[in-house]
Amino acid sequence: MVIQSNMSPEAIIQIWENTLDKFEKYNVPISKKTLEELVNVSVLPALLSELNSAVGSSNATCTEGG
Repeated sequence: MVIQSNMSPEAIIQIWENTLDKFEKYNVPISKKTLEELVNVSVLPALLSELNSAVGSSNATCTEGG
């Protein structure tokens, strides 16, 4: 996955503007804090999945470390 929990909403939106609606859906503020700081751990996997789907990334398209 391209978008990960250690990234901030602000940085994500700068690269992928089409993700803004996902942050609005989950009521995540656009800030410099990381997703893992801002989003409840029970919601984070679903948000990450939706964000990565929006940018066309999945576990199948990206491998860790490369």
